Amino acid sequence: MAFLTTLRSASVALLGLAAVCGVSASSPPVSGRAVAAPKRIVSLNLCADQLVLALADRDQIAGLTRYAADPAMSAEAARAKGLPILRGAAEEIMATNPDLVVGMPARRNPAIKALKTRYPAVDLKSADGYDAILTSIRKVALAVGHPERGEALIVGMERDLAHIPRARKGVVAAYWQRRGYLTGTGTLIDDLMTRVGVTNLAGKLGKPALSQMGIEELAAARPDVIVVDAATDKVVDQGTAMMHHPVLDGIPRVAIPQAWTVCGGPAYVKAARALAKGVNAR
Repeated sequence: MAFLTTLRSASVALLGLAAVCGVSASSPPVSGRAVAAPKRIVSLNLCADQLVLALADRDQIAGLTRYAADPAMSAEAARAKGLPILRGAAEEIMATNPDLVVGMPARRNPAIKALKTRYPAVDLKSADGYDAILTSIRKVALAVGHPERGEALIVGMERDLAHIPRARKGVVAAYWQRRGYLTGTGTLIDDLMTRVGVTNLAGKLGKPALSQMGIEELAAARPDVIVVDAATDKVVDQGTAMMHHPVLDGIPRVAIPQAWTVCGGPAYVKAARALAKGVNAR
């Protein structure tokens, strides 16, 4: 009962997903050699969901998070239909009796240590660039018993990326989110901009990875393009209303679904293609 009580108290840390993407922890138990394919895989965060869905067999998946089937959040939502969704109770993990847990949060508490002792676990770092995405793909592909699928996926991504045109020279773009949040360097968005030949306004201004920029400041900075989450095309609250201020009407916009950028995964290619196409069409 003591173990169960500890797990229950940490259920938010496990599947409640205070942060939707995985972060690193201690060294994962998966080496560089092939392992037997697990039969009951449980994912603990949105980013792990997408890699497991892309690389594992459906009948290997014993549980995904509540975000997995949400098309606004997951680029692999269609594949998640019909698969078990875990709603956040720690007992659900135990009930599935997993033989692999992917996306273990890096929390230093007894519940996490107990889970790592009880179940094989793979930690995933939050990917901030293309190279990190490849690392995650290979790690998960190996862990789920299908390393060849990981390599095939990477080959396809490399091929598709090679056909994406570069942006016109000198384009400066701002990735501007609801409530005026601006995405800076050292992020997946910044990596995407660099890949297609776009200068990140936040980096140009010396802003950190995440900052806030008001309407007037953004208008004065005059980026060539404002890149936004496609969901903010409609005004639903004050946070999105500010993004439609008339003073910004003269700046072209490129809308990219959040599901393609919130996690580092195969959808990176879709995001890069959409960014390049949008910038070159202005």
